Amino acid sequence: MIPGEALRRLESVSIAPGESILAAVRRLDAAGTGALLLRGPDGALAGLVTDGDIRRGILRGVNFNDPVDSIATRSPVLGSPELSVREALRLMDQSADSPVNQLPLIDQCGRVAGLLLRRDIVTEERLGLSALIMAGGLGTRMLPLTEAVPKPMLPIGDRPLLERTLDGLRRAGIGRVAISTMHLADRIMSHFGDGHAAGVDLEYLTELQPLGTAGALRLMESDGTPTLVINGDIMTSVSFSDLAAFHRREGAELTVGMRRCELQLPYGVVDCAGSRVRALREKPRQTFWANAGIYVVEPSVRDLIPEGARFDMTDLIERLLAEGRTVAGFPILEYWLDIGQPADYIRAQADAGAAGAGR
Repeated sequence: MIPGEALRRLESVSIAPGESILAAVRRLDAAGTGALLLRGPDGALAGLVTDGDIRRGILRGVNFNDPVDSIATRSPVLGSPELSVREALRLMDQSADSPVNQLPLIDQCGRVAGLLLRRDIVTEERLGLSALIMAGGLGTRMLPLTEAVPKPMLPIGDRPLLERTLDGLRRAGIGRVAISTMHLADRIMSHFGDGHAAGVDLEYLTELQPLGTAGALRLMESDGTPTLVINGDIMTSVSFSDLAAFHRREGAELTVGMRRCELQLPYGVVDCAGSRVRALREKPRQTFWANAGIYVVEPSVRDLIPEGARFDMTDLIERLLAEGRTVAGFPILEYWLDIGQPADYIRAQADAGAAGAGR
């Protein structure tokens, strides 16, 4: 039978068709389901919007104030609350385009009854990625907190940040993980050991000198699969499976996670042509994509990384672009925070507490 959770989450995954795309992004982040049901006032399904739909819309340049039904799938694959698990999986796997991970449930009266997720009924599914966590930094901007504790081991709520990251990788189906260490490496190694308690096969890459955000990839033995690289001071709920699927669909050799940021200038901006003022904009907002410190890298790019020398991901990306090779950008809609300053650490603590109380 369909798990009860699929029916109980109905309210948290429902949104009106006329709500904005921005409202849908916020609701998706809170729900953590990867999809929302567009539900009309009569309870009927008006469509399904997934985080993939939103990412594709963002890359096309849609306006965040546009209604969410403008990017939704109007005729998604549907199921009923009476389906067996076997029947539900068959529907998900035999979708006309590609396997789906969310199945709207419609009752006998034609009203939305719930949303079934693939993860509700499939507990073990390998993602076909290995992972590398960059945890060798000195954490100087976080002193004195990092005098005796490496930054990725700082507690967020009731457990270290690095433990949260490993848990997210395991739940995504990534079983092989390497951690690049240098500063206070013994604190990390003694806590996690071989990774058995965390549910992963764990290895450690020791940096004798700082190798940058890409250099440690040369220390990791390739198993022929792409490698997910994530900075150790990132706290996120990003869907690693969606990132991997996007990377493969784009045919990229490297995919970089991007976070949409807005910056409001504190001054009015004067547009000039020579000495002539053409326009005046009062404290305009600028939108840009920030590097989120999360990447997927193909084995084919490793030869571009020098051995034993500092080499950052920005260096690797520039080299790939110079050679005309494919680098893709993946918009991150989910929760994301770079814990680079003490203020970020305070925010992470508050966010972790709120998530624990509200989910």
